[in-house]
Amino acid sequence: FTGSAFGSAAIWQYESLKSRVQTYFEAARADWMDKMRPQKRGDFRKQVNSWWNSLTEGQRTVTGIIAANAFVFCLWRLPGMRRIMFTYFTSNPSSKALCSPMLLSTFSHFSLFHMAANMYVLWSFSSSIVSLLGCEQFIAVYLSAGVISTFVSYVAKMATGRFEPSLGA
Repeated sequence: FTGSAFGSAAIWQYESLKSRVQTYFEAARADWMDKMRPQKRGDFRKQVNSWWNSLTEGQRTVTGIIAANAFVFCLWRLPGMRRIMFTYFTSNPSSKALCSPMLLSTFSHFSLFHMAANMYVLWSFSSSIVSLLGCEQFIAVYLSAGVISTFVSYVAKMATGRFEPSLGA
């Protein structure tokens, strides 16, 4: 999984750089068109765009991760989703589904305090790590760390003989 994550991140990084170069040259050609287009209205949209543009690349990357974690957290609160959540979003070595929960349980938090603390820590160091690795490599590290830690959890559960499900990485 880790090799695939980093290989995909390298391809994504290459495509992103290629897209930025193409966008730069297209923007240079179409710069005069911006002066002729009418401005879009809406204060809320301007506020959201202003907030988004004020974020660092790391904070923008982590915003998506935080949104995914918050979405999964909300799914845990829906009674109709409990069975699916226990099957695919908890790590349990005695479960029928072993591979997908290794990744999906990384996004699971049952306690609001646990999720808030994890997301705060992730937000606080995101800018420096993303500037060091790049957003694509950071996401590969995040996902790989989740899968590897779940694998270590599987091994520990097998060694101790405790097969109860657990949340998180």
